[in-house]
Amino acid sequence: MGDTAAWPDGLLLSYYGDDFTGSTDVMEAFTAAGVPTVLFLRPPTAEWLARFPDARCVGLAGQSRGRGPEWMERELPQAFASLARLNAPLLQYKVCSTFDSSPEIGSIGRAIDLGEPLMRGDWSPMVIGAPRLSRYQAFGNLFAAVDGVAHRLDRHPTMSRHPVTPMPEADLRRHLAAQTRRRIELVDMVQLRAGAGPARVRELAGPDVPVVSIDVLDDETLAAAGQLVWQQRGQGLFTASSSGLQYALAAHWRREGLLPAQPSLPKASPVPAIAVVSGSCSPVTAAQIAWAREHDFRLDRLDLACLLDADGGDAEIERAAGAAVAALARGSSPLVYSATGPDDPAVRDFDATAARAGLGRAEASQRVGRGLAEVMRRLLDRALVQRVVVAGGDSSGEVASALDIVALSVAAGLAPGAPLCRAWSPRPSRDGLEIVLKGGQMGSASFFGAVRAGGLLS
Repeated sequence: MGDTAAWPDGLLLSYYGDDFTGSTDVMEAFTAAGVPTVLFLRPPTAEWLARFPDARCVGLAGQSRGRGPEWMERELPQAFASLARLNAPLLQYKVCSTFDSSPEIGSIGRAIDLGEPLMRGDWSPMVIGAPRLSRYQAFGNLFAAVDGVAHRLDRHPTMSRHPVTPMPEADLRRHLAAQTRRRIELVDMVQLRAGAGPARVRELAGPDVPVVSIDVLDDETLAAAGQLVWQQRGQGLFTASSSGLQYALAAHWRREGLLPAQPSLPKASPVPAIAVVSGSCSPVTAAQIAWAREHDFRLDRLDLACLLDADGGDAEIERAAGAAVAALARGSSPLVYSATGPDDPAVRDFDATAARAGLGRAEASQRVGRGLAEVMRRLLDRALVQRVVVAGGDSSGEVASALDIVALSVAAGLAPGAPLCRAWSPRPSRDGLEIVLKGGQMGSASFFGAVRAGGLLS
């Protein structure tokens, strides 16, 4: 390992995560690389920051991916300002590696417009590709692999028909242009490989602070993208990027001898049982639920009509929580879920179910998330369980917020993008809880079993 004095003093990067699962993804990428990282679930106070004196990266988990522009305009300036005051040279708005967004929901363009003025740079890099997560960007177009087969995002089996933010366009410049009037440019993989990235950035940069998307297709372009961002950071940059930025920076720093040659995380130990709540509509999570059904998990589907009903919601939460506590008492792992993939009738009929309860889709979705959060809160108040899992980005935000957790750090590696985290809380019963916040697309079919077993299953 080289001399880390080549790094500036203090923090290297601060970030706001547009959902909780993506926020832990960033933390995992940097921690594994050797960059100590802590993720806060509320703006950190000086007292809490002092508990992590070795941190070189500080994150703040948010929920903007499922919110509209008005919410962003109300909430993001204060959150961004709290991070900008930490004086890291890079301030990141962490987005999903499948670029989930639209002008109405989770607008990445609006977030850029709100955050960019806080930094002094004359360009705003955007790194989305992350080969470790099977995300690839070539000539501005984003691809994601499913079962080893890469799909352009507008033809992806999940993202092309996402129930909230379907992806109609794979060219990220065109997709983002619907969300901001800001100039959007590209450094493509040919320019990166030719070493022309710095000249291209100097050509594109200007007082209007353009967004500059950077192709990442493989390890070579990954390290080149990291080098470009770091060496052209100037007086500080705002960047809307996925965890591909962390992988890119780490690849560059590793090549410079500033980080260990081989990324690694501690191994987790097995536990007798875990508790899972899932609000994910992904087919990946659906396969994981199907696997759990056959491997000694106690499955319990929430009745969404009851949950959304103003009079019956609490009774449905209490029923699910009680059944989960009973399952744990028998030594089984409870799994409470709201749907099994995009073709589940619960998903197809969700708008109608919400309408019967007098709710719009957004409010109904939030109520499902809060219901799952309350199930988990009651479960933890009544049963001894060391390790829990939340599947789904919006659900993860609701659950983590309800548990009085202030911060998270990585405890062990499990699957790329879904680490085992250690919770930090002023409540002794929550402090030290092991929690996994899993995005819908993350993990193999046996993921829940692997969390219980502490790693890969044989």
